Amino acid sequence: MPPTVTVGLDGSAESRAAAEWAAREAQLLGLPLKLVQIWEPVPPPMAQAPLLGAETKQYWTERIPRETSEGIRLRHPGLDVTGEQLSGRPADVLVDAMKDAELLVLGSRALGGIGEFLVGSVGLSVMAHADRPVVFVRAGEQAADEHETDPVGIPSASTPFRPVVMGIDIESPDDGLIGFAFAAAARRGTSLRVVHSWNPPAHYAYGPSADLEQHGALARRGPTALAGVLRPWTEKFPETEVTEECHYGSPGSHLVDASHRASLVVVGRHGPLGAHIGSVTHAVLHHSTAPVAVVSHG
Repeated sequence: MPPTVTVGLDGSAESRAAAEWAAREAQLLGLPLKLVQIWEPVPPPMAQAPLLGAETKQYWTERIPRETSEGIRLRHPGLDVTGEQLSGRPADVLVDAMKDAELLVLGSRALGGIGEFLVGSVGLSVMAHADRPVVFVRAGEQAADEHETDPVGIPSASTPFRPVVMGIDIESPDDGLIGFAFAAAARRGTSLRVVHSWNPPAHYAYGPSADLEQHGALARRGPTALAGVLRPWTEKFPETEVTEECHYGSPGSHLVDASHRASLVVVGRHGPLGAHIGSVTHAVLHHSTAPVAVVSHG
């Protein structure tokens, strides 16, 4: 049985956007799409309340996945779409559902602030325990948002994809992260923009000239080290145009800025399963304007 692109579905605007993104990605990958709708049982006294009776339960467990599947089949002819209704704690069920998945796609609720959205507790828990890439899609995401505007500046899904952006730490590069980003760019027929940012210790700014010289040496070393890390991958993906960037300053800020011109932002999650995400990934998740793929690595 081939792996699937799996999406968590709960009927919200953000989960519908995630389902549409997942359908497009499944077509790019040539894989089936699986919709996972989770019914979280409620305590018996609440289950007897009028608003949580049989009709409401039927809506959540039957109508949402059925209508979503039908809509996706109409908009994506030929795509193999299946739905699965499961019961339990959403984070636990989704982590278990990833066993046969190529990647998991979840929605993230938009906030009022410009360029901000919210990754809820379920999404954060899933990401912390996932050994597959997890993609977060914000409410309102449209296919045209991932493409360049047409010659007169009108959004279009028929134009080339915007670049894929990857954040990388050259001190601890990970093949899984790099390979995912290169493959994502290749299947979109677009370029890969690799962003490495670094911050020297705070005392550099106020230290003696020797520290300033070391600061300069670190700045000069970055491009050379980055090129060395990427060389095997540029040879493996010769048709993918790669832009290498080394910046001084906050990695999260540079990646969030790059997201405004990206079709997808790819970042890593360091540490063992269950560990908290790092500050860079946290910043990107909450402020990126493009979908964000988080790839776990040790």
